[in-house]
Amino acid sequence: MKKQVLLAAVGGGSAIAGRRVARRYRLDLAAAYARVTAVDRAAVVTAFGAVEYAERGNGEPLLAIHGFFGGCDSGLQSLRGLADDRRAIAPSRFGYLGSSMPPGASAADQADAFAALLDVLGIGRSDVIAFSSGATSALQFALRHPDRVKHLAVISGNLPGSSTAAVPPRAARLAYRDFPMWTLKVFARPVLLRQIGVPAGFPLAAGDARIISDLIDSIFPVALRAEGATFDAFVSDPDVNSYPLEALMAPTLIVHAKDDPLVAYDAARRAASRVPGARLASVERGGHLILGNGQAVGREVTAFLAGSRVP
Repeated sequence: MKKQVLLAAVGGGSAIAGRRVARRYRLDLAAAYARVTAVDRAAVVTAFGAVEYAERGNGEPLLAIHGFFGGCDSGLQSLRGLADDRRAIAPSRFGYLGSSMPPGASAADQADAFAALLDVLGIGRSDVIAFSSGATSALQFALRHPDRVKHLAVISGNLPGSSTAAVPPRAARLAYRDFPMWTLKVFARPVLLRQIGVPAGFPLAAGDARIISDLIDSIFPVALRAEGATFDAFVSDPDVNSYPLEALMAPTLIVHAKDDPLVAYDAARRAASRVPGARLASVERGGHLILGNGQAVGREVTAFLAGSRVP
Protein backbone atom coordinates (compact mmCIF):
# COMPACT_ATOMS: atom_id res chain seq x y z
CA MET A 1 0.00 0.00 0.00
CA LYS A 2 2.81 2.40 0.89
CA LYS A 3 4.48 1.70 -2.45
CA GLN A 4 1.24 2.52 -4.27
CA VAL A 5 0.98 5.82 -2.42
CA LEU A 6 4.57 6.65 -3.31
CA LEU A 7 3.92 5.95 -6.98
CA ALA A 8 0.79 8.08 -6.89
CA ALA A 9 2.76 10.89 -5.24
CA VAL A 10 5.17 11.02 -8.15
CA GLY A 11 2.38 10.98 -10.67
CA GLY A 12 2.01 7.26 -11.09
CA GLY A 13 5.57 6.97 -12.45
CA SER A 14 7.74 3.94 -12.91
CA ALA A 15 8.80 1.42 -10.30
CA ILE A 16 12.26 3.00 -10.46
CA ALA A 17 10.81 6.39 -9.51
CA GLY A 18 8.94 4.72 -6.65
CA ARG A 19 12.13 3.14 -5.36
CA ARG A 20 13.90 6.48 -5.52
CA VAL A 21 11.19 8.11 -3.46
CA ALA A 22 11.25 5.24 -0.98
CA ARG A 23 15.00 5.63 -0.61
CA ARG A 24 14.60 9.37 -0.08
CA TYR A 25 12.04 8.68 2.64
CA ARG A 26 14.37 6.27 4.42
CA LEU A 27 17.28 8.71 4.23
CA ASP A 28 15.17 11.63 5.49
CA LEU A 29 13.88 9.57 8.39
CA ALA A 30 17.38 8.40 9.28
CA ALA A 31 18.52 12.03 9.28
CA ALA A 32 15.64 12.93 11.58
CA TYR A 33 16.62 10.26 14.10
CA ALA A 34 20.23 11.46 13.88
CA ARG A 35 19.13 15.03 14.67
CA VAL A 36 17.34 13.88 17.81
CA THR A 37 20.29 11.73 18.86
CA ALA A 38 22.60 14.74 18.49
CA VAL A 39 20.60 16.79 21.04
CA ASP A 40 22.17 16.77 24.50
CA ARG A 41 19.25 15.42 26.51
CA ALA A 42 18.86 14.30 30.11
CA ALA A 43 15.99 12.88 32.14
CA VAL A 44 14.85 12.80 35.74
CA VAL A 45 12.62 10.22 37.37
CA THR A 46 9.42 11.57 38.92
CA ALA A 47 6.09 10.24 40.14
CA PHE A 48 4.96 10.71 36.52
CA GLY A 49 7.77 8.61 35.09
CA ALA A 50 10.70 9.99 33.13
CA VAL A 51 10.74 13.70 32.38
CA GLU A 52 13.25 14.49 29.68
CA TYR A 53 14.77 17.93 29.20
CA ALA A 54 17.48 19.85 27.35
CA GLU A 55 19.28 23.01 28.46
CA ARG A 56 21.20 25.91 27.02
CA GLY A 57 22.83 29.03 28.42
CA ASN A 58 23.36 30.48 31.88
CA GLY A 59 21.70 33.04 34.07
CA GLU A 60 18.23 33.18 35.56
CA PRO A 61 16.16 30.05 34.84
CA LEU A 62 13.60 30.00 32.07
CA LEU A 63 11.23 27.09 31.48
CA ALA A 64 10.51 26.78 27.74
CA ILE A 65 7.43 24.69 26.95
CA HIS A 66 7.19 23.38 23.40
CA GLY A 67 4.17 23.13 21.14
CA PHE A 68 2.40 20.45 19.09
CA PHE A 69 4.62 17.74 17.54
CA GLY A 70 7.52 19.16 19.54
CA GLY A 71 9.89 18.00 22.23
CA CYS A 72 12.81 19.37 24.19
CA ASP A 73 14.65 19.90 20.90
CA SER A 74 11.97 22.14 19.42
CA GLY A 75 11.50 23.84 22.80
CA LEU A 76 15.03 25.19 22.55
CA GLN A 77 14.60 25.88 18.85
CA SER A 78 11.53 28.02 19.55
CA LEU A 79 13.66 30.28 21.72
CA ARG A 80 15.58 31.53 18.70
CA GLY A 81 16.34 35.17 19.54
CA LEU A 82 14.45 35.02 22.85
CA ALA A 83 15.98 35.35 26.32
CA ASP A 84 19.51 34.51 25.20
CA ASP A 85 20.83 35.64 28.58
CA ARG A 86 18.89 32.97 30.46
CA ARG A 87 19.42 29.38 31.51
CA ALA A 88 16.76 27.81 29.30
CA ILE A 89 15.32 24.48 30.41
CA ALA A 90 13.13 22.79 27.79
CA PRO A 91 11.27 19.68 28.94
CA SER A 92 9.69 17.19 26.58
CA ARG A 93 6.04 17.06 27.58
CA PHE A 94 4.21 13.79 28.21
CA GLY A 95 4.63 11.31 25.35
CA TYR A 96 7.21 13.36 23.47
CA LEU A 97 10.67 11.91 22.75
CA GLY A 98 12.01 10.44 26.01
CA SER A 99 9.30 11.59 28.40
CA SER A 100 6.82 9.05 29.75
CA MET A 101 3.08 9.04 29.13
CA PRO A 102 1.55 8.31 32.56
CA PRO A 103 -1.69 6.28 32.54
CA GLY A 104 -4.71 8.58 32.61
CA ALA A 105 -2.50 11.66 32.36
CA SER A 106 -3.98 15.15 32.53
CA ALA A 107 -2.73 18.66 31.86
CA ALA A 108 -2.65 19.15 35.64
CA ASP A 109 -0.33 16.15 35.92
CA GLN A 110 1.92 17.71 33.30
CA ALA A 111 2.07 20.91 35.32
CA ASP A 112 3.03 18.95 38.42
CA ALA A 113 5.69 17.14 36.40
CA PHE A 114 7.22 20.54 35.55
CA ALA A 115 7.36 21.30 39.28
CA ALA A 116 9.00 17.93 39.92
CA LEU A 117 11.63 18.64 37.27
CA LEU A 118 12.45 22.02 38.77
CA ASP A 119 12.68 20.40 42.22
CA VAL A 120 15.30 17.94 40.99
CA LEU A 121 17.23 20.76 39.30
CA GLY A 122 17.14 22.79 42.52
CA ILE A 123 15.14 25.63 40.99
CA GLY A 124 12.51 27.31 43.14
CA ARG A 125 11.02 29.94 40.82
CA SER A 126 11.35 30.35 37.08
CA ASP A 127 10.16 32.47 34.23
CA VAL A 128 8.01 30.49 31.80
CA ILE A 129 7.57 30.81 28.02
CA ALA A 130 5.01 28.58 26.32
CA PHE A 131 4.43 28.10 22.63
CA SER A 132 1.20 26.98 20.93
CA SER A 133 -0.09 23.76 22.57
CA GLY A 134 2.40 24.23 25.38
CA ALA A 135 0.20 27.04 26.71
CA THR A 136 -2.23 24.58 28.29
CA SER A 137 0.22 23.02 30.73
CA ALA A 138 1.95 26.37 31.27
CA LEU A 139 -1.32 27.93 32.38
CA GLN A 140 -1.96 24.95 34.63
CA PHE A 141 1.52 25.30 36.08
CA ALA A 142 0.90 28.96 36.87
CA LEU A 143 -2.51 28.15 38.40
CA ARG A 144 -1.38 25.15 40.44
CA HIS A 145 2.06 26.42 41.44
CA PRO A 146 1.79 30.23 41.56
CA ASP A 147 4.82 30.46 43.84
CA ARG A 148 7.00 28.85 41.14
CA VAL A 149 6.25 31.26 38.26
CA LYS A 150 7.92 34.68 38.10
CA HIS A 151 6.60 35.70 34.67
CA LEU A 152 4.47 33.84 32.14
CA ALA A 153 4.76 34.54 28.41
CA VAL A 154 2.36 32.78 26.03
CA ILE A 155 3.27 32.95 22.35
CA SER A 156 0.65 31.91 19.78
CA GLY A 157 -0.88 29.89 22.57
CA ASN A 158 -3.71 27.39 22.63
CA LEU A 159 -6.33 29.38 24.54
CA PRO A 160 -9.99 28.98 25.58
CA GLY A 161 -12.38 29.09 22.66
CA SER A 162 -9.78 28.59 19.95
CA SER A 163 -10.16 25.98 17.23
CA THR A 164 -7.16 24.09 18.59
CA ALA A 165 -9.01 23.71 21.90
CA ALA A 166 -11.76 21.68 20.22
CA VAL A 167 -11.52 17.88 20.18
CA PRO A 168 -10.65 16.80 16.61
CA PRO A 169 -12.22 13.84 14.79
CA ARG A 170 -10.73 10.56 15.97
CA ALA A 171 -9.53 9.91 12.44
CA ALA A 172 -7.08 12.80 12.83
CA ARG A 173 -4.70 10.56 14.73
CA LEU A 174 -4.20 8.49 11.58
CA ALA A 175 -2.05 11.34 10.27
CA TYR A 176 0.23 11.21 13.32
CA ARG A 177 2.71 8.95 11.56
CA ASP A 178 5.95 9.54 9.72
CA PHE A 179 4.93 8.51 6.23
CA PRO A 180 1.75 10.65 5.86
CA MET A 181 3.55 13.68 7.32
CA TRP A 182 6.60 13.13 5.14
CA THR A 183 4.39 12.85 2.06
CA LEU A 184 2.94 16.27 2.87
CA LYS A 185 6.40 17.70 3.45
CA VAL A 186 7.73 16.53 0.10
CA PHE A 187 4.73 16.45 -2.24
CA ALA A 188 2.15 18.78 -0.69
CA ARG A 189 4.17 21.43 1.12
CA PRO A 190 1.50 24.17 0.80
CA VAL A 191 -0.91 21.90 2.67
CA LEU A 192 1.62 21.34 5.44
CA LEU A 193 2.35 25.06 5.63
CA ARG A 194 -1.33 25.73 6.28
CA GLN A 195 -1.35 23.04 8.96
CA ILE A 196 1.52 24.67 10.85
CA GLY A 197 -0.16 28.05 10.68
CA VAL A 198 1.36 29.93 7.74
CA PRO A 199 -1.41 32.11 6.25
CA ALA A 200 -2.30 31.37 2.64
CA GLY A 201 -0.36 33.63 0.28
CA PHE A 202 1.91 34.95 3.03
CA PRO A 203 5.04 36.52 1.45
CA LEU A 204 8.05 34.72 2.89
CA ALA A 205 11.33 36.51 3.45
CA ALA A 206 14.59 34.57 3.34
CA GLY A 207 14.74 34.25 7.10
CA ASP A 208 11.13 33.04 7.25
CA ALA A 209 11.88 30.17 4.88
CA ARG A 210 14.65 28.96 7.18
CA ILE A 211 12.40 29.14 10.24
CA ILE A 212 9.71 27.14 8.45
CA SER A 213 12.18 24.56 7.19
CA ASP A 214 13.66 24.07 10.66
CA LEU A 215 10.20 23.75 12.19
CA ILE A 216 9.09 21.17 9.64
CA ASP A 217 12.26 19.17 10.20
CA SER A 218 11.66 19.27 13.96
CA ILE A 219 8.36 17.40 13.55
CA PHE A 220 10.27 14.28 12.56
CA PRO A 221 10.55 11.53 13.60
CA VAL A 222 6.79 11.66 14.11
CA ALA A 223 6.95 8.23 15.74
CA LEU A 224 8.76 9.77 18.73
CA ARG A 225 6.12 12.49 19.10
CA ALA A 226 2.84 10.83 18.10
CA GLU A 227 1.81 9.78 21.61
CA GLY A 228 2.33 13.31 22.88
CA ALA A 229 0.50 14.83 19.92
CA THR A 230 -2.46 12.53 20.52
CA PHE A 231 -2.53 13.55 24.19
CA ASP A 232 -2.41 17.22 23.18
CA ALA A 233 -5.18 17.00 20.61
CA PHE A 234 -7.63 14.85 22.54
CA VAL A 235 -6.90 15.62 26.20
CA SER A 236 -4.65 18.57 26.97
CA ASP A 237 -5.65 21.20 24.40
CA PRO A 238 -9.42 20.94 25.04
CA ASP A 239 -8.80 21.09 28.79
CA VAL A 240 -7.86 24.77 28.54
CA ASN A 241 -11.49 25.77 27.95
CA SER A 242 -12.32 25.33 31.65
CA TYR A 243 -9.38 27.25 33.14
CA PRO A 244 -10.12 30.11 35.55
CA LEU A 245 -7.79 32.62 33.94
CA GLU A 246 -9.02 35.26 36.38
CA ALA A 247 -7.13 33.37 39.12
CA LEU A 248 -3.71 33.70 37.48
CA MET A 249 -1.31 35.58 39.74
CA ALA A 250 1.86 35.70 37.65
CA PRO A 251 2.54 38.72 35.44
CA THR A 252 1.40 37.51 32.02
CA LEU A 253 2.27 38.46 28.45
CA ILE A 254 0.29 37.10 25.51
CA VAL A 255 1.89 37.52 22.07
CA HIS A 256 -0.33 36.80 19.10
CA ALA A 257 -0.63 37.63 15.41
CA LYS A 258 -3.96 38.94 14.16
CA ASP A 259 -3.78 36.69 11.09
CA ASP A 260 -3.03 33.45 12.99
CA PRO A 261 -5.06 30.81 11.09
CA LEU A 262 -4.77 28.18 13.84
CA VAL A 263 -5.61 30.09 17.02
CA ALA A 264 -7.89 33.02 16.26
CA TYR A 265 -6.70 36.38 17.54
CA ASP A 266 -10.03 36.88 19.30
CA ALA A 267 -9.18 33.96 21.61
CA ALA A 268 -5.97 35.73 22.60
CA ARG A 269 -7.78 39.03 23.09
CA ARG A 270 -10.43 37.40 25.29
CA ALA A 271 -7.83 35.54 27.33
CA ALA A 272 -5.82 38.70 27.93
CA SER A 273 -8.95 40.50 29.13
CA ARG A 274 -9.54 37.76 31.72
CA VAL A 275 -6.02 37.54 33.18
CA PRO A 276 -5.49 40.24 35.82
CA GLY A 277 -3.01 42.83 34.53
CA ALA A 278 -2.10 40.82 31.43
CA ARG A 279 -0.45 42.53 28.49
CA LEU A 280 -1.47 41.60 24.95
CA ALA A 281 1.25 42.23 22.39
CA SER A 282 -0.45 42.16 19.00
CA VAL A 283 1.26 41.57 15.68
CA GLU A 284 -0.57 42.55 12.51
CA ARG A 285 0.85 39.79 10.27
CA GLY A 286 2.94 36.68 10.71
CA GLY A 287 0.56 33.80 11.30
CA HIS A 288 0.98 31.18 13.99
CA LEU A 289 4.77 31.37 13.73
CA ILE A 290 4.72 35.20 13.91
CA LEU A 291 6.98 35.29 10.86
CA GLY A 292 8.93 38.44 10.14
CA ASN A 293 8.59 39.70 13.70
CA GLY A 294 11.41 37.90 15.48
CA GLN A 295 13.29 41.00 16.62
CA ALA A 296 10.18 42.84 17.78
CA VAL A 297 8.92 39.81 19.72
CA GLY A 298 12.38 39.30 21.18
CA ARG A 299 12.46 42.87 22.48
CA GLU A 300 8.93 42.53 23.88
CA VAL A 301 9.66 39.28 25.71
CA THR A 302 13.06 40.44 27.00
CA ALA A 303 11.56 43.63 28.39
CA PHE A 304 8.66 41.72 29.94
CA LEU A 305 10.91 39.24 31.72
CA ALA A 306 12.97 42.16 33.01
CA GLY A 307 9.86 43.75 34.44
CA SER A 308 9.68 46.63 31.97
CA ARG A 309 7.88 47.43 28.72
CA VAL A 310 9.00 48.17 25.20
CA PRO A 311 8.49 51.91 24.57
